[in-house]
Amino acid sequence: MLAIADCNNFYASCERAFRSDLIGRPIVVLSNNDGCIIARSAEAKALGFQMGDAYFETRQKLENNNVKVFSSNYALYGDMSARVMKTLNEFCPLVEIYSIDEAFLDLTGFNNLESLTKNIKYQTEQWTGIPISIGVAPTKTLAKIANRIAKKQTGTYIFKTPDPKILQSIDAGDVWGIGRKLKHHLKDMNIHTALDLAMLDPRAARKRFNVVVERTVRELNGIQCIAFDQPAPHPKNIMVSRGFKTRITSKKMMQEAVGLYASRTAEKARTKKVFASNITLFIRTSPFNKKNYYSNSMTITFPEATNDTLEIIKASTWLLKRLFRPGYDYQKAGIMLTGLVFDTERQRTLFKAPSIQKSTLLMKTMDSINQKYGRETIKIASTGTNRSWSMARENLSPKYTTSWKDLPIAKA
Repeated sequence: MLAIADCNNFYASCERAFRSDLIGRPIVVLSNNDGCIIARSAEAKALGFQMGDAYFETRQKLENNNVKVFSSNYALYGDMSARVMKTLNEFCPLVEIYSIDEAFLDLTGFNNLESLTKNIKYQTEQWTGIPISIGVAPTKTLAKIANRIAKKQTGTYIFKTPDPKILQSIDAGDVWGIGRKLKHHLKDMNIHTALDLAMLDPRAARKRFNVVVERTVRELNGIQCIAFDQPAPHPKNIMVSRGFKTRITSKKMMQEAVGLYASRTAEKARTKKVFASNITLFIRTSPFNKKNYYSNSMTITFPEATNDTLEIIKASTWLLKRLFRPGYDYQKAGIMLTGLVFDTERQRTLFKAPSIQKSTLLMKTMDSINQKYGRETIKIASTGTNRSWSMARENLSPKYTTSWKDLPIAKA
């Protein structure tokens, strides 16, 4: 049997974990630059706030309903996620992290699953302060459905075999792996529910759609087709883009911003153990400024695929020199790495071998120090120190678990 443990309203729950005064109070979390709502507590959902609602449009309504608003605190969310995953590992040796707030558990060989899942739920919430729901089933697809039911009931639910009544109540578009586009195609075939989809001939599903839909059909019938802990393919691209808190007009400030984004993409590439063959830079002014609008992008290919911060910043600086135009108020920039390959897939060059070895050692040392003492303990000088252009986060909570100065103080 497989289980999926899913943190309830994760971002909002992270903020509430250190603020007991927020229990029962509606909470929303905003996107970069406090642009729109990206997470809601159950109380905020009940008030009708939707994902993607623009903050400037809903600000008054949020205040009127006494909703607590937070800017995205990714340092906190990432650390709390790691704590939840570590706790799950205490009870189950085989854990597959699916996203920042979800993980699959292989419960093969465990007895009394009902007691086990309730214990996992209780202890995780007790040790981390993050409420979770656990769905158990023979396949990943059914486990996702079981988790939906768990959220509405006691927090845990076990699907020993596919239940036609429950599948009948699930919209086909809500089945894991289907989505909106496929939902419309399925509707044309008079397939509206998960049960309709389960009754589809798997071979016909593959012929009409693809192998993914065939696997989904089989999984809905209790046949495991999506392997546990299946190695994920390397990503198609890595991108970091941000809007600026204030408009940028100087080339120096734009170089700092672009250098920082290039540094972030390099960090992500090393985390994912991939190397980039190409780099793309884009810069633009506000799309609402029709009179003085400028947008441009450019891509170049590295001589050898890399994830070296210095190489990627150097390339981004070269691109910026060709794209930057004075006289504009820039609102956003972004770096994207493409042509990603694993180390075994890289086409190496004989003549750069010594410098590549030094680069690898330097990046490994820098990452190690930053992981131990905090991001940007060591950073590239060209990414700036003041960063007055950095994104707006007016409602940022403390980094309770990752910053010494933000440690909560307990008073007797």
